Amino acid sequence: MAEIKAEPFSFPVKHDQLALIVIDMQRDFAEPGGFGASLGNDVSRIGRIVPDVRRLIQGFRDAGLPVIHTMECHRPDLSDLPPAKRNRGNPMLRIGDEGPMGRILISGEPGTAILPELAPIEGEVVIEKPGKGAFYATGLEEVLRRKGIKQLVFAGVTTEVCVQTTMREANDRGYECLLAEEATESYFPEFKAAALAMIRAQGAIVGWTARVDDVLESIAHA
Repeated sequence: MAEIKAEPFSFPVKHDQLALIVIDMQRDFAEPGGFGASLGNDVSRIGRIVPDVRRLIQGFRDAGLPVIHTMECHRPDLSDLPPAKRNRGNPMLRIGDEGPMGRILISGEPGTAILPELAPIEGEVVIEKPGKGAFYATGLEEVLRRKGIKQLVFAGVTTEVCVQTTMREANDRGYECLLAEEATESYFPEFKAAALAMIRAQGAIVGWTARVDDVLESIAHA
């Protein structure tokens, strides 16, 4: 069986059951003037992972393996946005309000879009999710089942929130999960470090972590 060099031990990969999930690489989280910046975050940290995320996406495309993108966003009428979520964050600029890139985290708005450098191509699945986890109130599980996917490589942001939440959801559903370390990021470096440690603790209790080059080397032989 093929393996990917990983922590806490090698990931036993089955290439015919493997997919990449790119979490929330959206303008609102990565560009100046977006929702992330409005909360006082240094969005340049997110921008720095774009080349590695792009390499990972291209590697999966070249290998003929599925790439799935997620976007955190809500309906224009806010019917899927709980008040408990809307009322947190920056009291001057909330989800659904007009921001520099349109209404914040609303489906179809410019700021909600995936960064152009990482944009989906024809045939790639895009999951719009109203929660932090990509399985909540979405068709992701049906998509994975239909494609015969049982192993997931993760990239995207933020490591400790939407990425880790989705990995935990996937883990509980029986998927084997691996996080590409340089292709994920947090606004807070200590949060990323803690999330990586929690994911691979106690014998990969949530999943594995690996370097992007090691993932690419493996799938090049898929």
